Amino acid sequence: MTEKERLFRVIAGQSVDRPPCICPGGMMNMITTDVMDLAGVFWPEAHTDAEMMAALAAAGYENGCFENVGVPFCMTVEAEMLGAEVTMGTGIYEPHVTGYAINSVEEWRNLKPANLESGRVQTVIQAIRLLKARNLPAPVIGNLTGPISTASSLMEPVDFYKQLRKKNKEAHEFMNFVTEQMIHFVRMQLEAGADIIAVSDPSGTGEILGPRMFEEFAVKYLNQIVEAVHQENKPVIIHICGQMKNVYPQLRQLKSDVLSFDSIVPMSEARKNLPNRVLMGNVSTYALEFGNPEKIIKLTEHCVKNGSNIVSPACGLGTRSPLKNIQTMVSYLKGTASAGEQVKETKEA
Repeated sequence: MTEKERLFRVIAGQSVDRPPCICPGGMMNMITTDVMDLAGVFWPEAHTDAEMMAALAAAGYENGCFENVGVPFCMTVEAEMLGAEVTMGTGIYEPHVTGYAINSVEEWRNLKPANLESGRVQTVIQAIRLLKARNLPAPVIGNLTGPISTASSLMEPVDFYKQLRKKNKEAHEFMNFVTEQMIHFVRMQLEAGADIIAVSDPSGTGEILGPRMFEEFAVKYLNQIVEAVHQENKPVIIHICGQMKNVYPQLRQLKSDVLSFDSIVPMSEARKNLPNRVLMGNVSTYALEFGNPEKIIKLTEHCVKNGSNIVSPACGLGTRSPLKNIQTMVSYLKGTASAGEQVKETKEA
């Protein structure tokens, strides 16, 4: 089966020969300096040029790193489209916010609706179209920064978290506005040809928010995005960072098709608490950058054994991660599938 067929079968709860291995993009960036060298396409230029962005995304797949393509390669497109100042980073460091758009949740009315017809929004949309036109057997994943993470990139994060409680009404108005704008962006990605949407909300962790606020602000607005994507009959992956042990009841309310966690979350614990969900993760990105292939094989095997349906890095890759380490995850999984086929053939004989 193709990589796209395998991933969609897993999401649908159907049988497959082996787990897929993906790295969606966005916060879960899959680009390294080795991949840039192989593609002859480099940051920061690729963040603002659709052809370069598409070529770089395809290079990770074409060189055996992951079984998908995905754009963009950072978490700043949404904040920038709503007024934050962003620098494009360097050949090693991703873009990041350098100036906030507002000082308080009460100022959300000062934000202008996103201009979706120009800038990096259009770079992402055009890159998705270019990737779709390649007719790859791998899925095209469009990425969205989660609503809490986007909102806390538009104003000072500590003030934002405090005002969720102190200025609750205005905080919800702000979150509604941000989520509305993001839904417009995600629909454009789907129209351009994205097969799946991945939403990463590292700032929306239960560790920071606590169970009640996690449900009130993270789950509520993530589900609005999920519902919008489901209206287009496409699946959604949601990635949340941090410990999950205090928010498993709230996580069960998330309507996403796949849940992805950081390496701090034991996959066995996640599987125990979410027995009927499709889980993704969570090979340590520290090990991928600083370990060796033997270590990567053990971690990959551990993830699958403990309940991961889809293997992926636990977070965004360090740009200096060696190519051979990244390739090891896919090559190991392909090897287990081949071994399984050989055993099957032997039994049938």
